[in-house]
Amino acid sequence: MADSVSVKQLVDAAKLTVVSGAEYLTERKIVVSDISRPGLELTGYFNYYPHERVQLFGRTESAFAQNMSDAERLVIFRRMATEDTPAFLVSRGIAPLPEMVEAGTTAHVPVLTSKLPTTRLSSLITEYLDAQLAERQSMHGVLMEIYGLGVMITGDSGVGKSETALELIQRGHRLVADDRVDVYQQDEQTIVGEAPRILSHLLEIRGLGIIDVMDLFGVGAVRADANVDLIVHLENWTPDKQFDRLGSGQQSQQIFDVAVPKIIIPVKVGRNLASIIEVATMNFRAKSLGYDATQTFEKNLNNLIEQNSEE
Repeated sequence: MADSVSVKQLVDAAKLTVVSGAEYLTERKIVVSDISRPGLELTGYFNYYPHERVQLFGRTESAFAQNMSDAERLVIFRRMATEDTPAFLVSRGIAPLPEMVEAGTTAHVPVLTSKLPTTRLSSLITEYLDAQLAERQSMHGVLMEIYGLGVMITGDSGVGKSETALELIQRGHRLVADDRVDVYQQDEQTIVGEAPRILSHLLEIRGLGIIDVMDLFGVGAVRADANVDLIVHLENWTPDKQFDRLGSGQQSQQIFDVAVPKIIIPVKVGRNLASIIEVATMNFRAKSLGYDATQTFEKNLNNLIEQNSEE
C-alpha cells in the first residue's frame, strides 16, 4: 500500500494541464482518495473543510465564485490553500480565476485544469487514487486472463503452475503475474491483481529459468492487471483424498472482504491442466450467466428416478 500519491503522478495519470505550481507537483502529496467539491467553502463555511483532499471546481463552483468580488475570492481561496491541500483542479476547460492562481502560488498549491466533465473527472481521479492508495496483499500464484476472466492459479511450489501458465499463453491467453501477485480490493465485490514491478511480464520455468513473455510472444500475451474472478487451486492427487466429482460443492477463498469463487483440481500424470483450466473458466462463466450443468444432471436424474418409480 502506498502511503501517498504525488500530484505529479496524478497529473500524468489523468492527463491534466498545469496552470501554475509546476515546481511543486512532486512535493505535494495526496493521502486520501476522496475528492472535495468546495461549494460550502465558497460561502465562507469552513467548519468541516476537508483540506487534505484535491479541491475540484466544476461549472457550479466556478460560476458561484465569479459572482463574488475580487477581494472576497482572494480571501476564500487563501483559506482553502492550506499547507496540506494537494491541488486546485478546474474541470470542463474552464479557466481558473486569477485569485485562485494567486492564492495557490503563495501557498505552493498547484492549479490544474482538465477538459473532462466534472462527474467523469471526479470518477476517474477517485478510481485512480483508490487503486494507488488501497491496502495490498501478496499471494503466491499465477494470475492469467482467460476468456476475459481473471483466473488465479494457486498450489504448492513445484505443482506446475508456471508450466500450465506457459501452455495457456501459447493458447492465446494473457499473463498478468507469475509467482507473486499483488492484490487489492477495488470495491465491495472486486479484487484486482497485478504483478510487482520487478516481475512484470516475466515467467519462471524450472529448467529454463526466467523468460520474458512479452519479448517472446508479443505485447498481446500480457496485461498489467486483471480482476480476480476465479481461483483454481492445483493439488497433487492421492488415492485417499476425495475430490468433488459433480461440481456441486461451492467453495470460495476470502481476500480482504470479498469471497472469491474457488475450485480444486487434482494434479495427476497425464492430465492436461491447461485444457482443464480453460474448460473450468468457461463453465464458471456459464454458471455466472445462469446455466449450471450440475443442476441439469440432477434434474435429469430425478426425472429418471420418477419414471422408474412409476413403472
